Amino acid sequence: MSSSDKSSLLFSPLKIRGITLRNRICVAPMAQCSAVDGVPNDWHLVHYGSFAKGGAGLVMVEATIVEARGRVSRGCTGLWDDHQIEPWRRITTFLRAQGSVPGIQLAHGGRKASGQPFWVGHGSVADEDGGWPTIGASAVPFGGAVWKVPKEATIDDIDELEEAFVSGAKRAVEAGFEVLELHFAHGWLVSSFLSPLTNHRTDKYGGCLENRMRFGLEIAAKVRNSIPEDIVIGVRISVTDYADNGWDIKQSIDFAKKLKTIGMDFIDCSSGGVVSYIDYNGLNANGVQLKAAQSIQKEVGIATAAVGKIVDPHEAEAILRGNGATLIFIGRAFLNNPHWPYMAADVLANKMSFKYPDQYDWCIGWRGFDKWRRDVLKDENNNLF
Repeated sequence: MSSSDKSSLLFSPLKIRGITLRNRICVAPMAQCSAVDGVPNDWHLVHYGSFAKGGAGLVMVEATIVEARGRVSRGCTGLWDDHQIEPWRRITTFLRAQGSVPGIQLAHGGRKASGQPFWVGHGSVADEDGGWPTIGASAVPFGGAVWKVPKEATIDDIDELEEAFVSGAKRAVEAGFEVLELHFAHGWLVSSFLSPLTNHRTDKYGGCLENRMRFGLEIAAKVRNSIPEDIVIGVRISVTDYADNGWDIKQSIDFAKKLKTIGMDFIDCSSGGVVSYIDYNGLNANGVQLKAAQSIQKEVGIATAAVGKIVDPHEAEAILRGNGATLIFIGRAFLNNPHWPYMAADVLANKMSFKYPDQYDWCIGWRGFDKWRRDVLKDENNNLF
């Protein structure tokens, strides 16, 4: 596709509920483990601000924890307390000023909480070394270096955890976020209820698929009913455990159907992270995720997000054109180049579909180029060459 083509789907606007994304390029949530008491700081402002300045339609900030016990590491950002709202509002105000929609992933680490920062390792931190007790669907540890055995959640615990998600969602809206994503993936709290490998309960939250989905569906319904209708809500799931007798794509489709019914707006298709013994080096996880995004979007009729080492603008465009997803979530490519959309625009977009920030546009944008032609490329009769 040439730069003069005006039909790029990647750079086409998208309206969902009360928000409009300027394009389909979305920053995937990526943990920074750099907060103090859950409060984001200058690192987060510059980190996320660079993506907004770089042209992303949606900037989804990292997994932000809804109760202190759910921190995956001590450095997790949070929204479990009102004092965390205003620092986030500083960031959402900047993102919006650059033309991006601010989004946030709400999460609870469950049995994977009380860990080290990711650049140190993925191991559990003992209580005597500054860690804290964890909680999950059943008393089943993740395994390996994440050795802590979680408390099996009681019915009272479940009620409190659901309310923690609701309170976190309300604070997120107050902080200025317009898109919320509920983190139900990767073996974290809600994921541990979904998978039969980690849910050994015998009550109404365990056993059959309907029961295992109950906790997540209750959270999603309560969050939907507690925040304004124009706020977009998505759900990240692991579409498969990559393990026999575990969660799989068929169950993901059934879950997505229920989520759509209660008002969820998109499904973010990730995978794995539920059990420790999977060798991901031998798997085509990205292919699995893209196939699942396409299947869920087609069979359920709900928007999906494609994610997984998408680095080529042509690939992103092809996914959208093939109805493989509605949103393109990009992670590591944005870390390599916070201005990834600039590069993609050189390939796919044009002056009608992409605009640089004013501070850059006068120089490298289409308007800047046109002005340069007018001012420089003239002959002695003031005609353009």
